[in-house]
Amino acid sequence: MFNIGMPELIVVFLVALLVFGPERLPEIGRQIGRAAAALKRTARDLRDTFEQEPLREITEEDREKLGKSEEEKAQSV
Repeated sequence: MFNIGMPELIVVFLVALLVFGPERLPEIGRQIGRAAAALKRTARDLRDTFEQEPLREITEEDREKLGKSEEEKAQSV
């Protein structure tokens, strides 16, 4: 996805180790994992909602009916 190879991952890990320290690094990893899981779960729920309630396409017949009802309202005024 991001086209990151092993050397880049090692550099990222070493920078994170220097910035956060060895004590906080596992905690930060868990937080990132939880956030990624929550994002994935939210995306799945949103996709399921759209699949359960498909959007209704407006057909030409529906457009004609809508147009006629607007004309009828205009004539009655």
